Amino acid sequence: DKDPLQPVTLDKTVSVGGTVMLSCRVAENDNSSLQWSNTAQQTLYFGEKRALRDNRIQLHLSTPTELSITISEVQLSDEGEYTCSLFTMPVRTARATVTVLGVPSEPQLSGFEQPVMEGASVTLTCSSTGSKPPAKLHWYREDQELSGARDMVKSNPDDPTYNVSSQLTLEVSRSDDNAYITCAVAHATLTSESKKSAQALRVLCESNSGGILPSSDLPREGERFSLQCLGTSNPEPTSYKWKKKDGELPLLAKVDDAFLHFETLNKSDNGVYLCLAENSIGNSEEEYILRVQ
Repeated sequence: DKDPLQPVTLDKTVSVGGTVMLSCRVAENDNSSLQWSNTAQQTLYFGEKRALRDNRIQLHLSTPTELSITISEVQLSDEGEYTCSLFTMPVRTARATVTVLGVPSEPQLSGFEQPVMEGASVTLTCSSTGSKPPAKLHWYREDQELSGARDMVKSNPDDPTYNVSSQLTLEVSRSDDNAYITCAVAHATLTSESKKSAQALRVLCESNSGGILPSSDLPREGERFSLQCLGTSNPEPTSYKWKKKDGELPLLAKVDDAFLHFETLNKSDNGVYLCLAENSIGNSEEEYILRVQ
């Protein structure tokens, strides 16, 4: 049979800064007093009488069959075994283990300081301090989770929390320019929303074949016509040069930066036109075959 005078309590888990309630109940009482004591066996409450001068610890309820107290602004040092005693002969006790969770800090990102050349690799680092147990870090490119990161966990010498960090190495392409890379912290203390930090990658790329865009697909004799050089790069092309293969540009053709304008098309304009788009990193050459109808 169950002893009606045996105190019953429950283990509790609480985050740093939170409030925890410890309840101790008995089915019956023979006029003996209930008492809560802390991890150092100091009496906290003896019935409704406060024994330890710590304003974080308050009486919630005191009846002959229940003694409930709250501890607010919980600290890591509050973790451990709390004892509820009923002063019968012999004394009956129950123990509640309070587990205190360390809340991880906002993640810090590094490795984005300099723009990266396309095709090169960049190593990004994310770190968060103060978690207990160790937090998990997740990487995302836009909304897609990235795998392959190297995770490290270090315990703190001063307290029972952990510093976690994660290193992600990415080979970047031009499509990664201005892509947002996010590091998110997952932890039991972050129930509603994970903590996250995001930064945009900057990718430098040589001009690539954007091609040459004609103003008309059917260039006709006597009409106006233009070609546009579509070099795409980061940084943007700083200069465009136009040439005609095997000869000079026609006298009536005007160069206007990325454009080559023909006032009046002539069959003698037929041939292969080249555009050279340059930026500080390199250049690309496009060609277009003009056949006047």
